[in-house]
Amino acid sequence: MRVIHHSAICVRDVEASLRFWRNGLGFEVTMDQRFEGDWPTLLHGPSTRLRSVFLGDPEHPASGTVELVHLGDVDGPVANDGPATAGFLLLSIMCDVERALARLADLGLGGPPRRIEAYGTAMAVVADPDGVLVELIEAGDG
Repeated sequence: MRVIHHSAICVRDVEASLRFWRNGLGFEVTMDQRFEGDWPTLLHGPSTRLRSVFLGDPEHPASGTVELVHLGDVDGPVANDGPATAGFLLLSIMCDVERALARLADLGLGGPPRRIEAYGTAMAVVADPDGVLVELIEAGDG
């Protein structure tokens, strides 16, 4: 069986991203490390140093991990209010949608949510500080 270990987001500001993912959506930091390596070759990074922060649920490690990767100075965010394009679309999070949106609003994060209900399930899309779209799907346990 193939398993996706984690999804990585290249961030410009780790602290701003932590406010969104940790404080806003309730993920916990499970690892925060700095690594030296040939990141210019592997990731087209601008430096041989990077910072990697893993976020997830330590009590349920199979629930998924989001990695925030800081490679140094990288170009700014992709516009998140335009039409969908081929390639990466979004990360999807099962949560208590109303609670997550309230926390994000209190922190001034996520932007105006786009909301729908499909098949009786509440859904919303917000954006992280780097413009990554995050879909919130109602799970009721937040």
